[in-house]
Amino acid sequence: MIFLGLLTLELLIYFTAPVYDFPVPQPFSGEKIYNPYKGMDSTQWKKANFHFHANAWGGLTSGRNNTVEEFWKTYKKLGYDVPCISDYQKINSFNKDSSFYIPAYEHGFGLRKKHQMLIGAKKVLWLDYSIFQNRNHKQHILNLLRDQSEIVAIAHPDWEEGYSHDDMKHLSNYDLIEVLDNNWRSVPLWDAALSSGHPAFILADDDAHDIRDPYQIGRCCTFINSPSLHSADLIKALKEGKAFGADIYMSDGETFDEKAERARKIPVLKSVEVRNDTLWIKANREAVKFVFIGQNGKTKKLVRFKNTAWYKIQPEDTYVRTEIMFFNYYGGAGTIFYLNPVFRYNGVHPVNALQAEINYPRTWILRLLSIPSLIVLIGFAFYRRYQKAKKNIPDERG
Repeated sequence: MIFLGLLTLELLIYFTAPVYDFPVPQPFSGEKIYNPYKGMDSTQWKKANFHFHANAWGGLTSGRNNTVEEFWKTYKKLGYDVPCISDYQKINSFNKDSSFYIPAYEHGFGLRKKHQMLIGAKKVLWLDYSIFQNRNHKQHILNLLRDQSEIVAIAHPDWEEGYSHDDMKHLSNYDLIEVLDNNWRSVPLWDAALSSGHPAFILADDDAHDIRDPYQIGRCCTFINSPSLHSADLIKALKEGKAFGADIYMSDGETFDEKAERARKIPVLKSVEVRNDTLWIKANREAVKFVFIGQNGKTKKLVRFKNTAWYKIQPEDTYVRTEIMFFNYYGGAGTIFYLNPVFRYNGVHPVNALQAEINYPRTWILRLLSIPSLIVLIGFAFYRRYQKAKKNIPDERG
């Protein structure tokens, strides 16, 4: 009976879901080039991680053995300026009285990994479509989260096929995509969104559940170009795209002391400039390669063994993003920087605003068609309850 009650409640939630009309994807266009790194100061990089799970909900969720004290000590040892806890469906209050405190949590409790990261969260959203989700459900959740958080990010979209390429082409009304995390890489889905004209910037996190495991900690991070550690400055820089993701090299069996030493020697992104029609990028050391990538994830140019690289933006280029692979201690491939794209625009500050519109006739047709199923389910639940009660009535015959 309890199961039927929960199932009925879940179906009622699906009953309220709107049906959207999604416009045909339109690549970036315009005579101007938006450079999110314009005016950046290479001395102002802040190392951040927004995805980490501590003990929450009485130990019911993964991360139950992590204390906030261990979390803080370990991430500070590895050189993080902005270590942030994002428990499932809970805003952790650790460091809440500090100017750098950023309330965050991970939303989603369904059967598959259709999750979202909320940065600068105001409250927790308790609605989710937990059995299955189509594109309408995903868009509806993003819309609801939009009003409750400074930044909405799609978490690890390619993990367990939580989001498809078509989803990323059509979904809107979010700010960031968690392109890198310790569990998964979602680079092709990022390119699908960018190729469809969505100004979605990168987020890179550990998504760690065990603070004592060096393999999980300090693997992926976001470098934010911010003048201060004040939460407002950090959030503003993230939303403007003044950040990049790093996939940090780790050798087999590396200890936390070795990771801390490596963190002190991580390369520095010195400049990202657009001069006329040419993108110029400079690092503080020679890289294995610079890879310039454009529409549909196509490689446009590769530059090897330089600390500076350039690419002349072609008329057909809608966006160009850059990956920089550096050497490791042993002379091979090591840490990789994933830069946010420069892209075409018309001069108005780009925002990944809501593009889908509710189709009210289709929404109500779907709801009306669902009513018989709900009636049957509720009727069956009451019938089962009646039958059970009837069996418990004493037989007074004879």
